[in-house]
Amino acid sequence: MPRVERVSADDVSDTRYGDAGRVAACGLSLAPFRGLRYDPERVTSLGAVTSPPYDVVDPDGRTRLEDSDPHNVVRLILPRPEPTAEDGYRHAATLLDRWQRQGVLRPDPEPALYVYEQRTSDADGGLLQRGLIGALAVSDARAGMVLPHEDVMPRPVADRVGLMRTTKANLEPLLLTYRGDGRAAAVVERTAQRDPLLETTTSDGTRHRLWAVTERDDLTAVSADLATCRALIADGHHRWAMYLRLQREHRHLAQSPWDRGMVLLVDTAAYPLRVRAIHRVLQRLPLRDALERLRSAGGDWRLTDLGDAVEPALKALATAKAGAGARGGSGAHDNAFLLAGDGGFHLLTGPDETALAASVPADLPEEYRRLDATVLHALLLERVWRVPDDPEHIGYLHDTGAAIREAVRANGTAVLLNPVEEGVVRRLAEQGVTMPRKSTSFGPKPATGLVLRNLRLG
Repeated sequence: MPRVERVSADDVSDTRYGDAGRVAACGLSLAPFRGLRYDPERVTSLGAVTSPPYDVVDPDGRTRLEDSDPHNVVRLILPRPEPTAEDGYRHAATLLDRWQRQGVLRPDPEPALYVYEQRTSDADGGLLQRGLIGALAVSDARAGMVLPHEDVMPRPVADRVGLMRTTKANLEPLLLTYRGDGRAAAVVERTAQRDPLLETTTSDGTRHRLWAVTERDDLTAVSADLATCRALIADGHHRWAMYLRLQREHRHLAQSPWDRGMVLLVDTAAYPLRVRAIHRVLQRLPLRDALERLRSAGGDWRLTDLGDAVEPALKALATAKAGAGARGGSGAHDNAFLLAGDGGFHLLTGPDETALAASVPADLPEEYRRLDATVLHALLLERVWRVPDDPEHIGYLHDTGAAIREAVRANGTAVLLNPVEEGVVRRLAEQGVTMPRKSTSFGPKPATGLVLRNLRLG
């Protein structure tokens, strides 16, 4: 079953923990840095050189981004391994150095925090989000200042470590949330009334704006607010593990730039994040086989054939959980999944308490035991379908349509999930419990390429 982490002073995992002696005693420390930014005169457009975070770029999207401009940042965050991953990392480092020498990327004249604003398209809800980009002190998980909520996979962590170690740069900001007393938020709002350093719109219709914060009073107000806060990692667990590991590698250095990592901090009291599910595609399990194994399994699983129409099926998934909660009684905690592939849509609900107790230890927090992702991995994947938890068998996709199409293409099974409430995520994180990996998708996610942090700039 998925690994459950309870934060312990005895846990010295290189993945979870950094160097406990190199972090602040309490609170968050967000430092200004000299941002490295594209010169608009040297690229097609700022929108043409940005990218989504590395882990949501699919192969077709990667090619489109590469074709949009020869300097698109995807060439740095997802270098093509030729012939090995290490060659790809070296190629990314060479490109980064070359673009700086050519003036394609230019450092800002002085250190700054950056106010970053996103406004999604009307079709995507017209959501406004503002936050602060800076260099956050990499804090030991045992200090409880930066809370992970998901498990990580060793392979992606190693990949990100290799890339950052070679490029000596933070190429994209992690997304973290906090709740402050309003002082930092006031700086954000005042700054956003000025003319921005840059403004661009990306291909998804999202408008991005960036401002520099350099005034001493503003920086002091931000520091004072954050000194009493802790943060939740909303997006970027593998990159946070990368920061921790590289901090440990450089702990012999005094005042090391590796002690900090670039993040976007969003005060959710002012700008609540949107939470979406991340869906699974079981690439080697045809839908008909998945259904047959469910019918022959115990556990009081219930299947409903929903036909071939997408929208009614998605609506049935969205309402199934709420309907179970409204009923009360033994069915109040039913989990709900939408199975899709070459054979239409099928709503799966269950299991009963006996099946759950046999798969998920009863001494774990009840909210963890009842997570759809927990039931999916611990019971369905391991016991019913017997699908290995590795990338060759399970794909993770954020987009519902893409997951359905991939399942049909691969003659596999898409397992579509409902999103988890942010409050559940935070409560589990505060207990030191990490959810199954890829359980949530917080957003909007920051675009990559608007500002980079070169560790050699100090």
